[in-house]
Amino acid sequence: MTLRHSFIIACTSILLTACSKPVSEINTSSEIDNSAETAQLSQSTQSETAVAQEDQIEVGRDYHSLSNPEQIVVKHVSLDLAVDFDAKQLKGSATLDVERVEPTANQLILDTRELSILGVTADGADVPFEMLPTDVHLGTPLSIELPKGINRVTVQYTTSPDASGVQWLTPEQTAEKKHPFLFTQAQAIHARSFIPLQDTPLARMTYDAVIRTPKELLAVMSAANDPDTERDGVYEFTMPQPIPSYLIALAVGDLQFKAMGERTGVYAEASWLERAAKEFEDTENMLIETEKRYGEYSWGRYDLLILPPSFPFGGMENPRLSFITPTVIAGDKSLVALIAHELAHSWSGNTITNATWRDLWLNEGFTTYLTYRIMEFIYGSERYEMELVLGAQDLQAAIDNLPAKDQKLAIDLRGRDADDVFSNIPYEKGALFIRELEQKVGRENFDIFLLQYFQDFAFESITTEQFIDYLDTTLLKDHAEQLDRERIMQWIFEPGVPKGAPEADSDAFIVVDEARDKWLAGDLAATAIDTKDWNFHQWKYFLDNLPNQLTHDQLDELDDAFAFTQHPNNEIAHVWLLHSIYNWYEPAFERLYDYLTSIGRNKLVRPLYQALSATEEGKKFAQKAFAEAKSGYHPLTIRANEGYVQ
Repeated sequence: MTLRHSFIIACTSILLTACSKPVSEINTSSEIDNSAETAQLSQSTQSETAVAQEDQIEVGRDYHSLSNPEQIVVKHVSLDLAVDFDAKQLKGSATLDVERVEPTANQLILDTRELSILGVTADGADVPFEMLPTDVHLGTPLSIELPKGINRVTVQYTTSPDASGVQWLTPEQTAEKKHPFLFTQAQAIHARSFIPLQDTPLARMTYDAVIRTPKELLAVMSAANDPDTERDGVYEFTMPQPIPSYLIALAVGDLQFKAMGERTGVYAEASWLERAAKEFEDTENMLIETEKRYGEYSWGRYDLLILPPSFPFGGMENPRLSFITPTVIAGDKSLVALIAHELAHSWSGNTITNATWRDLWLNEGFTTYLTYRIMEFIYGSERYEMELVLGAQDLQAAIDNLPAKDQKLAIDLRGRDADDVFSNIPYEKGALFIRELEQKVGRENFDIFLLQYFQDFAFESITTEQFIDYLDTTLLKDHAEQLDRERIMQWIFEPGVPKGAPEADSDAFIVVDEARDKWLAGDLAATAIDTKDWNFHQWKYFLDNLPNQLTHDQLDELDDAFAFTQHPNNEIAHVWLLHSIYNWYEPAFERLYDYLTSIGRNKLVRPLYQALSATEEGKKFAQKAFAEAKSGYHPLTIRANEGYVQ
């Protein structure tokens, strides 16, 4: 997932501080970023507290699962589910094949959240089960008494209409407005809301499924999909590689398919299909170029599913079938780094996976690093440099707005929602750390290391400490003069970024800085700025680095010259709308309202709701938009934003 999802509500004082900074200094690029806390400890106290907390963490323990894979581990799941759009429920069974890690263990514990368990059987006979006490963050564990010699059980169940990992859309909320739509979103710990399983990345499993739908609709999953399958209302899937639970995904809708290459294609509603296939036509080349350097693609096909605009994230790296927001279909391939990111997860994240959510940076740091490399492979060094600069600004914004404890790569998540781990720290700080390793040992040597790393841990889930041990026997051993182990530990376990970290710069932004500075000084009219050769990255850099305090005359001048209010690129429009809120620029508010009520991607809407909540007038505007949009928002989007409109 690019940049993803915490739901702490920002304090008003932090928002007011943010509003005095340029937009580039406000963390708006993570899918749902962590918010800063008002209480600030001194740097020394933070470090002392961090050490004490780290000493207490049980390495390799998943604090966000109540299951027991260390005793009995689920190795395979067989699903047989009927999709009931009227009841907004999945109904059916999950058959679990297990392996006893402890030979005498007889209690299988599964994670569930708001599931109705109708019965548990083994070999056709009922098996005793019990629902254990509910945890507000983790759900309700299901304890099953596993008879001696039995290694397969079947759980009959139904999901809740309000399942946190499932969104049900009416026909009116889809592009074609003819049929309903369903999609799931399991990361981080939402698989338990639609499947009873061990919802932890520590337990990797294969799966197969039979999905029963209305005959006019197509079901697709993060598994082997047949583009030529008959639409008969019964769809069968297999996932032969072991994956963590958060990568199990399902979508059902009026979907069409178009191939983009031998191994790549796109599923979408009819009105999005051609645009998506054209926008993402470089996907096959991305796949080929990545394979050349980092080893064979392990998953068969790599297809994309374009979801309705309510999808709360930019993308989700579900294996074989990445889920993608339509908000990145800009018409000029300016936002296809998202596709590179989800593809890169096929190596870092899906093949090698974080063992716990504390270790997320192993997924997202490596994937963000690979994203930059893939963009360079396909589009050249100039675009690579621009992407690095924008990423560096995102990282600085995260450091400015997050408490020190959340600026570490390996953070302490105990007692918190697992979604709190998602910010630009694991993404951009992780990528910057990896880029420093590359620069220290040389790109050629580092690519050799990465290739071996992906092979050595293929289809395993590893901890931060396992990665450090691996560095000890590889890069630190082979490049002792270039690398400093103490500095590596600082990168991982200390807040902020170490001094001397790699910097990012782009010649393409020099002309932007000059033009913006002259315009702000009154020495250059907006219409006189030579922008005919500017690309998306330059436009975004221009807007990101404007001061938040602008006059209405200045905003009028920019809008008259460049039509930002009606800009078709959702990222450009997002930054412009932030400026409009900070300066209460009412000519943009009709677009702002339409934007909030038509898009559910948290990266784009959450900062707008946050900014609006700073004033009473803004909050009233936000309340009206949220009330209209809520029925079409994903449950995660609702959770992320409802605090701003209360």
